[in-house]
Amino acid sequence: MPVYKDEKRGTWYASFYYTDWSGKRKLKKKRGFERRKDAQEFEREFLAKSEQSCDMTFASLVELYNDDMASRLRLSTRKSKEYLMERHILPFFRDLPVNKITPAHVRKWQAGLLAGGYKPTYVKNINNQLVAVLNYAVRYYNLGSNPCHVAGSVGSKKAGAMKFWTVEQFNTFLACVKRPSARAGFSILFWTGIRIGELLALTLDDIDLERRTLRVSKSYQNIDGEDVITPPKTPLPEAMCDVVRVYVEALYDYEPDERLFPFTKSYFHKEMAKACAASGIPKIRLHDLRHSHASLLIEMGVPVLLISERLGHEDVETTLRTYGHLYPARNDDTMQRLNALMVPTPPAGEDDPGDA
Repeated sequence: MPVYKDEKRGTWYASFYYTDWSGKRKLKKKRGFERRKDAQEFEREFLAKSEQSCDMTFASLVELYNDDMASRLRLSTRKSKEYLMERHILPFFRDLPVNKITPAHVRKWQAGLLAGGYKPTYVKNINNQLVAVLNYAVRYYNLGSNPCHVAGSVGSKKAGAMKFWTVEQFNTFLACVKRPSARAGFSILFWTGIRIGELLALTLDDIDLERRTLRVSKSYQNIDGEDVITPPKTPLPEAMCDVVRVYVEALYDYEPDERLFPFTKSYFHKEMAKACAASGIPKIRLHDLRHSHASLLIEMGVPVLLISERLGHEDVETTLRTYGHLYPARNDDTMQRLNALMVPTPPAGEDDPGDA
């Protein structure tokens, strides 16, 4: 693996041939290495990546994984995965050759993660990122097996007790929200169950006040300081339409294709904190307003299929995984109603009317 000294600059450079993905032989040259060893390492790593060899470092595998996922995942999803990788995974695995990562390495990393005091669901999410990258190596870069499968998983899929407000709690809270924009926003979140990102992306064009429907077709996020609208008919109560009408009429110089709520999540976080303090209602997350809507529908006896459609879930199983624990009371009521409809069984020994 020869490298060369740049006498003029006093640095080293690598110059070598490789075969690209189309089978063409190409020359690769890179200058500016302080040490001979660094130039040699660059060549070794470059060739390992181009030859789909798991001799490459874990950091190089992550680069390939991120490049491949760039066109397959939403920007917000990619940023979230990259953050977890940079913060929690790369510091441990960065320089390890992929084919040298063992279950013992994974277990040691998991132990450090568990000692970090993170929530079980967060730990599970981080662990899943490592599993996904090494699965990618197995599928596309000839890694023999994924050491995570031997090491076992950590964390939990299930979060702690779900928090939500009743209608009475929400109304008490809302009475203490001073700003019209916050009042309208919280009302839409509670009475429709849409996500905060979907609320922030709403325009008046998304709401048909005559047919009383709301079209959720996009979501808003602020990523790296930049506003991003990304792609993800909910029926509306008449009273909800009145809230929207009053709010829109108070807006100055508003166009129907502009965002109804030109804020970020932090605005609603702050307004919720102030109103909770003033009302004495226990604070919940913004996303828990969606849970509050779902629990209200369940309490009303709305069929799970309709709840799933209203919340925009991919399937009913997603709804049941999230809210299934809220259904036992409804099941007890259903069993009582079925029991009342059944014909009592005759006591043992009595003549069967059919024998007469």
